[in-house]
This record gives sequence, C-alpha cells and structure tokens, in this order.
Amino acid sequence: MRFEGSTDYVATPDLMLAVNAAITLQRPLLVKGEPGTGKTMLAETVAAALGLPLLQWHIKSTTKAQQGLYEYDAVSRLRDSQLGGEHGSRVHDIANYIVKGVLWQAFSAETPTVLLIDEVDKADIEFPNDLLRELDRMEFHVYETRELVKAKHRPIVFITSNNEKELPDAFLRRCFFHYIKFPDKETMQSIIDVHFPNIKKALIREALEVFFELREIPGLKKKPSTSELLDWLKLLMAEDIPPEALRAKDQKTAIPPLHGALLKNEQDVHLFERLVFMARQNR
Repeated sequence: MRFEGSTDYVATPDLMLAVNAAITLQRPLLVKGEPGTGKTMLAETVAAALGLPLLQWHIKSTTKAQQGLYEYDAVSRLRDSQLGGEHGSRVHDIANYIVKGVLWQAFSAETPTVLLIDEVDKADIEFPNDLLRELDRMEFHVYETRELVKAKHRPIVFITSNNEKELPDAFLRRCFFHYIKFPDKETMQSIIDVHFPNIKKALIREALEVFFELREIPGLKKKPSTSELLDWLKLLMAEDIPPEALRAKDQKTAIPPLHGALLKNEQDVHLFERLVFMARQNR
C-alpha cells in the first residue's frame, strides 16, 4: 500500500516519502506546517488515493482523549430509567449507553481506514500522552462493559499540529514526523494549476509577485496562506481584474485590489497602508 500522489493535491516527493514511511513503520504521521499548507487535506487525499474510508477527529481546547475511545452517556440512562416502559427495558444493558468514539470506529472497521487527528496541539498538554497506549498497542478497555477492543486493522493515522503547544517527547518518539514547508513559487504555480487550470498565466505571474512580497513584509501578524491566495485568485477572476491592475513599477507603492482576501486583521492592513504611504513619500 503506497501513496503515489493525486491529481487533486500537489504533494512534493519528500511528503510522499514521509507518508509511505509512516505506512511502512505502522506509526502515526505527525504533520506540522503553517496554517493553510494542506495538512488536513493530506489525510483526505491519501484516503481517496488508496480507496480507504476516512475518519476525522477535529480537536478542540475542551477535547479529552477518552472521547476518541468512547463515552458513557449516563444522562440518557438516568432519563430512560425515569421514563420506564420501552425506555426502561434498555437500562439494564449498559452497552446501550456506550457511544463509540472515532478510534473505536477505526479499530472495529472491517477494512483498513485512514484516521485523521486534526490540530492535536489545541487540546490540553496531557491529551497526546493519554493516547500513547491506544495508538501504540491498538487496543483499549471499555471498563463499563469489561470489554477489550482490539483493532481489526491498523489504521493509517495522520496527526496535524500548528505548533501552538510543544508535544511531549514520549508522544513524538511514537510518530514519524514531517514538516510541510511553505510552497515556493514553482510549487505554488502547480497548486494554482490544479485549482484553476484555465486561469491566465499573466494574472498568476503578477498575483504571485504581490503575494510573496506581502508575505515578506516584516511585522505581519498573520502572513497570507495558500488557501487565502486561492481565494484571492478566485475573486480576481470573478471580478475580471486584469493583470495590469496588479502591476506597478514598485509594488510597494500600490495596494492590491481585494486585499481583504489576503490580510485578515486590522493591524496588518494598517501596517501595509503605512508602508505604502512611506514608499510614496520617498518616491
């Protein structure tokens, strides 16, 4: 089982090598990189390319590791016991109130699956450690029913992180790591070709110049990402903005049209406007 790329996702050779290394080692692939570099989409692409079901667990600040295994719905059991009748007959079997989590679904699947644990660094610092045993041994106990759940097939696990928190060393040891570098112009051109195959080359050329110059402005709170570049290009095409409208002898003396697709907070907009004003004063 090897990932050889996809027509819908531009995967660099080193990224494909990392995916296949994780599959060979049967370890989770921990993927880091700037927001918008395609970390989440990677799992979706691999699942589609290999013809495997995809299970997704999007982590929040309140997410606990136990939720990925199962949850015991004690509230529903109490309500059924109070209602009686058909509901009351369910109460005697506690298994009726065990809600399977994403990991349980992956372990019990009849075929191999791709499991995405998205933005693991959003959760509490103990969250990764709490998953170590389950991800390592591919089994866990359901204490309420005294059941041992073992994986029928080891899922291909993708774990993404935006580097909001440092992950524990014990967790890192059990993963294969890959950092997705921000695309250079050539790779970005390939990404754009996938999404907009009929876009004018002149528009791409000018847009990329503006985009990468924006990213190089010192002091930006949030640099524009790949997804924001794609949104900007979509707007430029929708509004039929000509390439000439993006071009200036000195790009720093012009505010690009529809720049709200690229700059997402007022501090960065004000910083860019000040730089444009200073550049015009010095002409």
